[in-house]
Amino acid sequence: MESIVSDVAVGMKRGSDDLNLYSTSPNSVTANGNDSSKKLRVEDRMESPPSRVLHIRKLPSEVSETEVIALGLPFGKVTNILMLKGKNQAFLELGTEEAAVTMVNYYTAVMPQVRNVPVFIQFSNHKELKTDSTLNQRAQAVLQAVSAVQDGGSPNSDNSMLDSVLAHAPSPVLRIIIDNMFYPVTLDVLQQIFSKFGTVMKIITFTKNNQFQALLQFSEPVNAQQARLSLDGQNIYNSCCTLRIDFSKLVNLNVKYNNDKSRDYTRPELPAGDGQPAVDPAMAAAYNKDSSLLGAINPMSAAAAAAAAAGRMALSGHSGCSGVLLVSNLNEEMVTPQSLFTLFGVYGDAQRVKILYNKKDSALIQMSDGNQAQLAMSHLNGQKMYGKIIRVTLSKHQAVQLPREGLDDQGLTKDFTNSPLHRFKKPGSKNFQNIFPPSATLHLSNVPEDVTEEDLRLLFSNAGGIVKAFKFFQGHKMALLQMSTVEEAIQALMDLHNYDMGSNHHLKVSFSKSTI
Repeated sequence: MESIVSDVAVGMKRGSDDLNLYSTSPNSVTANGNDSSKKLRVEDRMESPPSRVLHIRKLPSEVSETEVIALGLPFGKVTNILMLKGKNQAFLELGTEEAAVTMVNYYTAVMPQVRNVPVFIQFSNHKELKTDSTLNQRAQAVLQAVSAVQDGGSPNSDNSMLDSVLAHAPSPVLRIIIDNMFYPVTLDVLQQIFSKFGTVMKIITFTKNNQFQALLQFSEPVNAQQARLSLDGQNIYNSCCTLRIDFSKLVNLNVKYNNDKSRDYTRPELPAGDGQPAVDPAMAAAYNKDSSLLGAINPMSAAAAAAAAAGRMALSGHSGCSGVLLVSNLNEEMVTPQSLFTLFGVYGDAQRVKILYNKKDSALIQMSDGNQAQLAMSHLNGQKMYGKIIRVTLSKHQAVQLPREGLDDQGLTKDFTNSPLHRFKKPGSKNFQNIFPPSATLHLSNVPEDVTEEDLRLLFSNAGGIVKAFKFFQGHKMALLQMSTVEEAIQALMDLHNYDMGSNHHLKVSFSKSTI
């Protein structure tokens, strides 16, 4: 970590909960905690411009570094942290300003909570967070451990402080609770997810207090610590099945049967037990090969992970929103209810769309629920649509009203309740696992066998824009197509999703996390 400027003060202004920092540089914030006698200024939430450094206030006094870092992890890489436990505050630095903006946007709509206590997050006045290597050591070590695990590598063994954090793992056994379990989570799914962090020896699953729980034993405690640091609070699927992970008091699991409830991977000869289905080796192999779930819990782009966080928070009952969005700064010459339905339908099932009669650059969009509204807002606020940067906020309206019967509103209001194009009507649909932010690369599916690369390049070029790259996969049924800009990809998706390719093939278009 960079060295500290020795004459910088950290402290509190009388009568304020805000932390205030003086720095020798206007673009960095540095703290040593040695001199709290200087007068300090209050950071103004409303006037502070966007910054990748965020100021977090009113934290519970017993909060851990991992819990603070976890607030930022869903939005991108966390690059630095400064804990001020005596003042119940912290500073968190994200890898990019975009990630920080996404995080603040999200937590403006949904109150962040730590240990069921509301906390407050705002932009810092400073652009960079510098911390002394001799101070704040535990927080830095935890951050490095999380970063190492996120990057898929091993922590640096030369770092003694980091080693001490990882070595502090009390047991190789983790206790796992699944919150918001809207879809089944199997023993094989857990093995697949956790095996990224080391050798999984044994798993026992059970239900307690009406919650699905599991005990999972690694070969080494350090692997358990890495898994806990990286996965606690993450979703198995993008909008549900949240992992709550802690250490078990047990240090060894005694597994008697190998079946769909318990497994000892070191003893494949164990019986299945009375009335229990035996382990199907083919099924186990299939789970090990299928990596679709891992994409949902690996580090994602800021917007994608914000959506995952939005899903988790909303499903936990913290969203409090009606599901109606207000979209403003639209291109009123180009926008239609159908185009808004198609774009917002990437993130939820849009039920009704109303372009405002007296303000045609604004529209109300009613999603199926508050969770879907949060997802759409997290992804689409600030995106460029038909040449204009749109703004997406939660509306105070509880529903979008249809025009009175016989009243002509010039086609500005459309009811899509019974549309066959909803992506998320089917429970457990794979679409739940493939929610990604707008990107220049589009995923195409349901492509007829006789359609060529040139056909698709021409089709998407005619939609407006330049096709930079193309690749078929899955035996010609799917393809990745890269436009030159995200705006071009958004327009292409609105124009060409459900495009009739002939032979009863309607093209399916979505945003991809991949690049070509």
